[in-house]
Amino acid sequence: MATTKEYKDFVLEQLNLLDNITCKPMMGEYLLYYNNILFGGIYDDRLLVKIVDTNKKYDMNEQTPYESAKPMYLVDDIDNKEFLKEIVIETCKGLPIKK
Repeated sequence: MATTKEYKDFVLEQLNLLDNITCKPMMGEYLLYYNNILFGGIYDDRLLVKIVDTNKKYDMNEQTPYESAKPMYLVDDIDNKEFLKEIVIETCKGLPIKK
């Protein structure tokens, strides 16, 4: 099941407190970047972020985006824009910056 355009648009609207969010389509799903850092994606109408030390404190549930993929954290409270912003920033802090 691919992500719906409506859900993708809703997630992007919820991320509007952050500048420099980009969304790239990939095989019916979407990759999400903040300041050019790949932090997660939208898979089967679910917002998932990479698992890093800096976001473990949020105690999110692990899910796999697709078969044979590494687990990611499910962000299930996407209605709270401030909380969502914090999760994205904390996730990106734990990811390497590509040069």
